[in-house]
Amino acid sequence: MSTHHFSVRSGKPGVGLSVLALTASLVIALAAVGCGSQAAPHEGGAPPPPEVSVAQVLSKQVRQWDEFTGRVSAPESVELRARVSGYVDRVAYKEGQDVKKGDLLFVIDQRRYRAELNRAQAELERARAEARLAQTQDKRAQTLVEAKAISREEFETRRAASTQGDAAVRAAEAAVASAQLDLTFTEVRSPIDGRAGRALITTGNLASADQTVLTTVVSQNPMYVYFEADEQTYLRYNDLARKGERSGDKNPVKIGLAGESGYPHAGTVDFTDNQLDSNTGTIRARAVVPNEERVLTPGLFARVQLEGSAQFKAMLIDDKAVLTDQDRKYVYVLGSKNEAVRKDVVLGRMIDGLRVVQSGLAPGDKVIVHGVQKVFFPGMPVQPKTIAMGAPAPAPAAPGAAAGAL
Repeated sequence: MSTHHFSVRSGKPGVGLSVLALTASLVIALAAVGCGSQAAPHEGGAPPPPEVSVAQVLSKQVRQWDEFTGRVSAPESVELRARVSGYVDRVAYKEGQDVKKGDLLFVIDQRRYRAELNRAQAELERARAEARLAQTQDKRAQTLVEAKAISREEFETRRAASTQGDAAVRAAEAAVASAQLDLTFTEVRSPIDGRAGRALITTGNLASADQTVLTTVVSQNPMYVYFEADEQTYLRYNDLARKGERSGDKNPVKIGLAGESGYPHAGTVDFTDNQLDSNTGTIRARAVVPNEERVLTPGLFARVQLEGSAQFKAMLIDDKAVLTDQDRKYVYVLGSKNEAVRKDVVLGRMIDGLRVVQSGLAPGDKVIVHGVQKVFFPGMPVQPKTIAMGAPAPAPAAPGAAAGAL
């Protein structure tokens, strides 16, 4: 068995294998260098600045509105009671319908009251006849007493009978008027314009005078909304009124119900109580609201916005831009080199969905609204995208757009 030796100098097959191995090593090394050169920017370089949305501070004339809670109430509410006793003969209305003043609602059995009226009228005729006879006798007595045909005592007796006859006529007339009134009361009519409730007593049941409630009637247009303001708000309103910074005596209000968005109903405050409730520290006020469409119903919960001041110019920002540092509020605004600059601010109330800035910002500042959580320190570079103040955050770029760019 023979042994073969391979060397570079021999020019035999060992030389080719060594060259191939060396070439492969060089190719692998170059590939590694190339890969390393491509990965270097991601591993050791700084990340790109975060994208944020910026909006210029909004300056405009606004009115300040304060919010309260209240209840809807009818200006007129009547418990309809029977004025005479008797059995209900007829219910003359449809429950829940709108009624006018004077509309017939109930009829109480009239037979007894009609008979009483007839008796009173007959008594009146008798009294009038007796009065005419007494007057005739009185006139005759005057002639006879002058002729000394009767005594003075007889004359005075006839004069008194005439006077009594006149009084009896007036008493009978009063009895007729009372009987007529009782007969009228057997027809129970609505005393106001409004909506009638359910019949609390029906045909055939006994109604007792001044005791039995037949139904209720509540007015429908306009409506009252009662609400309460705290002591600090009351004092602030008085201070604004003294300075002439309120709109006037008729303070406008906006009303919204529980199932409504916003405050679609407008009205005015027409009454403020004359003292604060010492137990709650609040004062009651009342707004008058038109109700032509019958949307407001007594007893409903209502959200109330009351004009807190006259019109003034304010700087407004989106509440999403506000950050908190212990007891201080601040925002980031866009600097000249597209960096985030911190500014401490003093904030006011919400108006039209935006926050009032009392101090800390200039009208030309551009506030970072969306993406503010990406700003980790003041002076951090950002990539700004301008939007309108109060606009929603822009939609993120679609994944397909990034893939098409590669």
